[in-house]
Amino acid sequence: MERRQNHHQQPQNLRRNPSSSSSSSSSHSSNHRPRYRPPNRAGGDARPHSREDPYLDSGDAAAGGRPRSLARPMRAHASEAAAGSSIGVRERQEQHRRDQDREDDRDCRELASVVGTCPHMCPVGEMAQRERLRDLAVFERLHGNPAKTSPELAVKKFCRTISTRDVQLLDIRPFSVLGSTLDYLMSLMNSTPEPFETVHDFIFDRTRSIRQDLSMQNIVDKRVIHMYEKMVNFHVTSHHKLRLRSSGPDSFNISSLHHLNMEQLAKVLTSLYNLYDLNRDHSSTHKNEPEYRSLYVLLCLNSESLPEGERLSLWFRRVPTPVIKSKEMSFARRILRYFRTGNYSRFFSTIAAEASYLQYCALEPYIDKVRALAVLCINNGGYKLHPYPIAHLSNLLMMEESEVESFCNACGLETSLDEQGNKVLPTKQPAFEHPKAGYGKYGFSGLENICRGREAEENV
Repeated sequence: MERRQNHHQQPQNLRRNPSSSSSSSSSHSSNHRPRYRPPNRAGGDARPHSREDPYLDSGDAAAGGRPRSLARPMRAHASEAAAGSSIGVRERQEQHRRDQDREDDRDCRELASVVGTCPHMCPVGEMAQRERLRDLAVFERLHGNPAKTSPELAVKKFCRTISTRDVQLLDIRPFSVLGSTLDYLMSLMNSTPEPFETVHDFIFDRTRSIRQDLSMQNIVDKRVIHMYEKMVNFHVTSHHKLRLRSSGPDSFNISSLHHLNMEQLAKVLTSLYNLYDLNRDHSSTHKNEPEYRSLYVLLCLNSESLPEGERLSLWFRRVPTPVIKSKEMSFARRILRYFRTGNYSRFFSTIAAEASYLQYCALEPYIDKVRALAVLCINNGGYKLHPYPIAHLSNLLMMEESEVESFCNACGLETSLDEQGNKVLPTKQPAFEHPKAGYGKYGFSGLENICRGREAEENV
């Protein structure tokens, strides 16, 4: 007890006797010396200005952009001296950030009036450099030569680390060139013998470069809307085609491409919706706005939002009333309701009767999931003495009879023949399970009508 009391009384004695305080502090510092921590040799110099700014978001720090949040809590420090030095570092970082923001604002004002002068799909300097480095895609090679290209083949690559201060007008393509470049890229979708993943990888990168040039010139008028709609078409169609190639030896690479495609689709859709709002006249809607707005809903059936996108419940509040009342958005909202309530019959019949081709491509990954739900309900709710005819199941699931049998087997269910020789699905089977390797490539019997409707729209 005496030892504990002395321990508690020691700070009072230290405050009363300055000399004792100094002596005790010196003895304490001599007994507890701070450990020497060598700099991180693998990471280079450990000076403060070479570290990543702790107040910047990781994405902004990499891109050199503005901080997303300045309200991040600081770590507790062991002493007042350490806290003081940390505050000094923080003040210097904030001052540097303010200076950087002023420079960025000045650059944006200067670029707002910039009009590119590059007359080709790819700047001449970049073409020469990529020829020298043999950095030419298969579509850019003149007569198959990996070290030779031409202005009619080469397309400017996307550059992640581009600096707005070092941009030359000859490196920026004007709007007219960007429009013709996008038309050329879209023409490659169905006119080349190369595998689709190769085509997708090329168009994926070059369309990002087009968006970069549009952003650098601050082109946000109505002319750009049609270009962004074309880029959405590319990503939504790729969403469908990459899924068809998701099985096989290259399934991992295809899955990675599919993930990256979804990320860029979310970004392009967000930019397109912003362009709709910026160019809106009072309460009017743009020609294709209802269909492209509906894609966001259809892509979010199984979740609340797309990658980096807004939650669906909040997103609906920002949609103009005329778009909400349109037939395209009405279709999307009914599909959302049928999917989340498990109404598989209405789900399939509504898609077959009303979906556009883009809407079908957005919905396709969910179709087999709803089919599995339908088979599960029929198996569990059916009468054991009355097997379910495969022909009826084929009409319900919008599949061919042979595919229905294969689909049931993939779900762990067996089919058989009745007394008349018709294929049936015996119910109350306990072995139902969702395929671990995913569903196969099953068709949709209403797709032909959807494609004919798309062709009719293109011919108008």
